[in-house]
Amino acid sequence: MTSNNKQQIPGFREVPKTGVIYVMTEAMKHGYTGSDPAWSNLGQGSPETGPIPGAPPRIESISLSPGDHNYADIEGQMQLRRKVADFYNKVYRKGKASQYTYENVSISGGGRSALTRVATALGNINVGHFLPDYTAYEELLSVFRAFIPIPILLNRDAGYKISVEDLRKEILGRGLQAVLLSNPCNPTGQVIRGDYLKDWVRLARETASTLILDEFYSHFVYDKESGKDCQMLSGAEFVEDVNSDPLVILNGLTKNWRYPGWRISWTLAPKTVIDVIASAGSFLDGGANNPIQRHTIPLLEPEYVYQEAKAIQEHFGKKKKYMAERLAAMNIEIEPELGGTFYFWANLAKLPEPLRDGQRLFLEGLKEKVITVPGVFFDVNPDRRRSLRRYETYSRISFGAEMEKLETGLDSLERVIGKFS
Repeated sequence: MTSNNKQQIPGFREVPKTGVIYVMTEAMKHGYTGSDPAWSNLGQGSPETGPIPGAPPRIESISLSPGDHNYADIEGQMQLRRKVADFYNKVYRKGKASQYTYENVSISGGGRSALTRVATALGNINVGHFLPDYTAYEELLSVFRAFIPIPILLNRDAGYKISVEDLRKEILGRGLQAVLLSNPCNPTGQVIRGDYLKDWVRLARETASTLILDEFYSHFVYDKESGKDCQMLSGAEFVEDVNSDPLVILNGLTKNWRYPGWRISWTLAPKTVIDVIASAGSFLDGGANNPIQRHTIPLLEPEYVYQEAKAIQEHFGKKKKYMAERLAAMNIEIEPELGGTFYFWANLAKLPEPLRDGQRLFLEGLKEKVITVPGVFFDVNPDRRRSLRRYETYSRISFGAEMEKLETGLDSLERVIGKFS
């Protein structure tokens, strides 16, 4: 028997749930269902998927053709791969000599599938990752034994950012041949952009260390550049040669297009990288959903993407402002100033005891039918190599849900805090 009284079956290990999956499992034990209006999920990792003001119409039905019933190619449908490459060339690489082609694109069945393909293809190297960062990286960095994950701690006082020179020291001093990060960052909302992002791509080139950029929130950017009504970002803008610069980009429909259920993502990288991750996909997942790939193609028209991104930034920007004001009134501090994503990295240090602990806030919240995510889940700690736990006084609070759900959830949080005030 295991320590938690679960039956141990020979040959299998216990696989931990990612942070969001854990909290949802616990919430369901307390009666949570998505259709219950009394519940509010302020821990959710997906954006609202319905119509929002100014956005293109949502797709409500799809058609099938006879060929859709067949397996898709491991790399993805050729037409979609070309469309992804064209999108990045038109939006981020206009006028540049080196252009992406379909050979630089691989289609996968969602973000985790894309990440798993990349992780499987990595060699016996040191891979840098940041603290805090996306919870799912923890098991991803644990299960593949070919590489060694090396944590890079981001300083709260520095706004959870690292200078290019300090990153250079980490890469050279620790012998990092790859660095994995989310940009914008889940959970802190920090954004690497403009010249700062250009310097990161240049650093990867100069140090021969591959930069693996998870850009799934790259349209959820709120601090727009002067004169722009819509801001999107990608490291692809600063690549010099698409087939030699060590930059791997992951993105997809899940967040930026608000179609998480479609499970379509893509990897943009040098051709040699695409070749090896396609080989990994041949035994890992067998390829992405075939009919959905075909219906993804129109969603990559630049005009469509701009309209959707602009609507996202205006709509989610209003929700961001509303939640920030409500949290401040509850003495929940937001650290640091949010630049992207739809999450607040919330410091609970000023709450009454025992709510200064993210796990306790989560458990007490369930009693009032509101869900948050404890901050400890973002202390990415592969194989539990470190005994010290960080971010116990933090919580990730999401404004991904519809406004009425945010209102309900924040009212519930006020009741939780009121019990202990």
